[in-house]
Amino acid sequence: MERWLPLELASTVRHDGDGGVADDLATVQGATHWIQAQADLLAPHVPVAELAADEDLRLRIIELRQVVRALFAQAVSPAPPSPADAHRLMPADRAVTRLNTVAAREPVAPQLDWPAGGAPGTRLLSAENDPYVRLLSALARAAIGFLGGPQREQLRSCTAPRCVRYFVKSHGRQEWCKPSCGNRARAARHYRRQRAVAEGG
Repeated sequence: MERWLPLELASTVRHDGDGGVADDLATVQGATHWIQAQADLLAPHVPVAELAADEDLRLRIIELRQVVRALFAQAVSPAPPSPADAHRLMPADRAVTRLNTVAAREPVAPQLDWPAGGAPGTRLLSAENDPYVRLLSALARAAIGFLGGPQREQLRSCTAPRCVRYFVKSHGRQEWCKPSCGNRARAARHYRRQRAVAEGG
């Protein structure tokens, strides 16, 4: 299954299995773990092997997550946004400005690599030494690419009970982010029907 960095960031807010919402970025250690888990999506532009978060970086990643989730809510409209933050979404125009500002903090230039006998490839050459700025800018650029690309049209908010995730619809009939959410939604529908029959009879 394809992974997208903005979805990974948005999914650091998730259902905790007990009816609440868990935050993978709640601690500096959690933020560091999340960064390390994205190494394949950030490489080679952001070398995350030695990158450990501090409290300031953790808060800036959370702010960027709020931006991304606000824009995801805009993208799925008029369908409802994730219930995790539907009541406190950043206005979309402010989120766009913030995203563009963070992306612009790192001056980068695309470079063409074409080894002899091999296929050409591209990489970004950065003039920024601060690894935190590089990380945040890479996250923002990934969100811009995602929201400006065709996958935005397939972005959905999972409607299963208690789920707070966004997902990219991969086939025509997909309604939920994962099979367990589908099972939970079907069980909830069945329970509501049974209760309606019991109350009506």
